Amino acid sequence: MEFCDDRILKLRIMSKKKTVKFIDLFAGLGGTRIGFEQACREAGVESECVFTSEIKEHAIRVYKENFDDAEVSGDITKILATDIPDFNVLIGGFPCQAFSFSGKRRGFADTRGTLFFDIARILKEKKPEGFILENVEGLIVHDRLSLTDKVGRTLDVILATLEDLGYKVSWRLLDSADFGVPQRRKRIYIVGSLKEKISLDDLEPSNKKVKSVLEKGKPIVETNFTKRILGNYPLSDLYGKSIKDKRGGSGNIHSWDLSLKGKVSGEQKKLLELLLRERRKKKWAVAKGIKWMDGMPLTIEEIASFFQPKGGRIGLGKALNDLVEKGYLVYEHPKELRSTTDNNGYTTSSRVKDISGPKGYNIISGKLSFEFSQILDPNGIAPTLVATDMGRIGVVDGKGIRRLTIREGLRLFGFPESYQISLPERQAYDLLGNSIAVPVVKIVSERLVRKLVG
Repeated sequence: MEFCDDRILKLRIMSKKKTVKFIDLFAGLGGTRIGFEQACREAGVESECVFTSEIKEHAIRVYKENFDDAEVSGDITKILATDIPDFNVLIGGFPCQAFSFSGKRRGFADTRGTLFFDIARILKEKKPEGFILENVEGLIVHDRLSLTDKVGRTLDVILATLEDLGYKVSWRLLDSADFGVPQRRKRIYIVGSLKEKISLDDLEPSNKKVKSVLEKGKPIVETNFTKRILGNYPLSDLYGKSIKDKRGGSGNIHSWDLSLKGKVSGEQKKLLELLLRERRKKKWAVAKGIKWMDGMPLTIEEIASFFQPKGGRIGLGKALNDLVEKGYLVYEHPKELRSTTDNNGYTTSSRVKDISGPKGYNIISGKLSFEFSQILDPNGIAPTLVATDMGRIGVVDGKGIRRLTIREGLRLFGFPESYQISLPERQAYDLLGNSIAVPVVKIVSERLVRKLVG
């Protein structure tokens, strides 16, 4: 009888395990692929990406630069499932479009016209052993009938479709901040297997702070804006501060706090602070006869009901008009919510000016109005990073403020140090803001991979 130590036995067992072949849909930067491949390596099995789909040209370019074997196919809606090589696992963070519901149908037919349909048709044709899907937190309650419903109709249809295709499905909302990424990024993960249901409970947590990803000694931004901030606040007081006019609270810096658009009196600051809060109250929507929105213009009469300056009504008018001239306020009609339905039955809603309503005064500047929208706290966790404002995230470096570097951005999503993005910052931030937290994919993938090869 042949004897061998545990190490040799383990190697023999590993050598008998199959290569896990997978396809990477809606690939983006390939973060999902990286996490899945890391999970396979830790499980001691080989992995091979046999098909990739992505439509953004600059994403494809970066993907090819980081994965030597990458051949990227284009629009998945135009690719036949029969043209895709056989595979074991499908991975992808699919965009969530509105689903059309006619009658009380559920399942495959209800997904037509959405990108999830392409996932479903591929699963139906190829019957892989499992899949991992990722989407935004809002998918959980999208199109729910009641505020008390834990799951909306969209997710209900998705789960029903996957189960009808023969998969045992589980899902869970996970925050990247709990898995070694210093960024709050809540995403729903849906996992399916033909063998058995994959548990997503008791995942091992791991926490890091923003300072663990920061570089030092990078060029700072020296503009009138940053000079005003540094002239009004010590560097340590800037940690975690947001810079926008449409929200209040101690964690927010407003343009009028910095006199960015002109000098503001103490009385005008008090007026702005009150208006900031009052414009969000639902009672004003009721009075105007419109559906409530978070931030409505208020007439001078409405403002006079909660703010009485020394000069009375005339003084209030002067103060408001001065703030309009300087650009702190806008004088506008209220906006009503209007819905339209297209030929496919999809309903979209938007706000349009109600010119029949009286004009009022409203805060004008949002979070994208300034060079920086937030200064990261090195001892805290970054907010959810999105493509629209990643270029406006600030970092205290030395005695100044600078923008987040691309390398720091990659670290905030858990990408390995070897990963490179050779793009202008704007394009890099666009891709990163729509990316996935690699360590979360890895820990979810481990659960599926070990079941498939165990």
